[in-house]
Amino acid sequence: MPPAGDLGERTVRKVGRRILPFLFLLYVVAFLDRVNFGYAALEMNSALGLSAEVFGFLSGIFFIGYLLFEVPSNMILQKIGARIWISRIIISWGIVVIVTAAASDALQLATLRFILGVAEAGFFPGIILYITCWFRRKDLAGAVALFMTALAVSNIVGAPVSTWILDNVQWFGIAGWRWLFILEGLPALVLGVVTYFYLTDKPKDAAWLEPDERAWLSGVIERENREAAGTDRGFWAVVRDIRVWHLACIYCTVVIGLYGLGFWMPQIIRTMNPAFSNFEIGLVMIVPYAVALGVMVAWGRHSDRTGERIWHAALPPIVGGVALVAAGLLPVPVLAFALIIVATAGIYSEFGPFWTLPAVFLAEAAAAVGIAVINSVGNLGGFIGPSLVGYLAKATGSTDMGLIAIGACLVLCGLLTLAVRTGEQLR
Repeated sequence: MPPAGDLGERTVRKVGRRILPFLFLLYVVAFLDRVNFGYAALEMNSALGLSAEVFGFLSGIFFIGYLLFEVPSNMILQKIGARIWISRIIISWGIVVIVTAAASDALQLATLRFILGVAEAGFFPGIILYITCWFRRKDLAGAVALFMTALAVSNIVGAPVSTWILDNVQWFGIAGWRWLFILEGLPALVLGVVTYFYLTDKPKDAAWLEPDERAWLSGVIERENREAAGTDRGFWAVVRDIRVWHLACIYCTVVIGLYGLGFWMPQIIRTMNPAFSNFEIGLVMIVPYAVALGVMVAWGRHSDRTGERIWHAALPPIVGGVALVAAGLLPVPVLAFALIIVATAGIYSEFGPFWTLPAVFLAEAAAAVGIAVINSVGNLGGFIGPSLVGYLAKATGSTDMGLIAIGACLVLCGLLTLAVRTGEQLR
């Protein structure tokens, strides 16, 4: 029998290699299918006569459907298992994305974006819950950060691919922005089927682990769940917990920045240099997301190495918020874009440390409800951010005030995070 330390490290490495790359791939496709609406807008808005305000609303309405069905979806996942339910979610959203290609006006787009939110509800919190079933608490920030690098990678890959489709794919006389939805919706259908056969619900069911590895990992996870306060609490006890709502408010403010900047970035870059083609805009967009990718991984690992969570979750959005406010005030496009790079890295680096916080006081069924509440309420920011930028763009004729507004929200995110209590105070 190998020493416990050797067994533990071997098991953690094996779990990481088996689970994280696949979850990463799923989230790349999920996030791209969610935000490709921003790339499509480069052609779609003029084709369908969508104003800045209408586009902002259409970008955000996805999150209303998401909010309404998030908690029920995650409760179902907790009962029937990730393998079946996540497969259903992925296939459903793939179908809706493909159908979006047939939309001919704002009303149809609004309906389909809302349905897409309903279809995808439960995916992200379900994956976060799934990760907590496989990784020790001390490994969570690194695991979540690696998983959430998919946010950056989906843009690194999606920006040039999506804009290339816009410029070069008009098969059978169908506009490029319509092909964008069709071609980027198809991978979800394939991955939904693969998910059913690939995922394992619990460590005790993992045939790909050795018996001693299964026993060790199951024992560690069960012990940490018992130690987490609130393990035996019901639905309403979790919903009434002020700590859950505190984390939801923090998440809402960072999501305002994530989607307020993300959906509008292609059009912001176009205003900086109107001579750019769609594809050139896609190439430029690689830069902020490539920087964010490296920073968020390093920051998440540093959080795990030091064991510190609050400052690691608070500093990135504060720095990013200040940078975004400065970007909105500066008239020099090159400097403004450099600050947008800093802001993007700040937004993305918050996620890994942040998603370790719910596991401090939630476990098992309580975690399913609590994480879903945090994510669904927090994702209201996905409606607020794009809509706010769209409203301010229409009112002022520029996206600068929108950048300042969402930058202020990011600073608030950091300040709210500094008010979180951890350790024994949470019990």
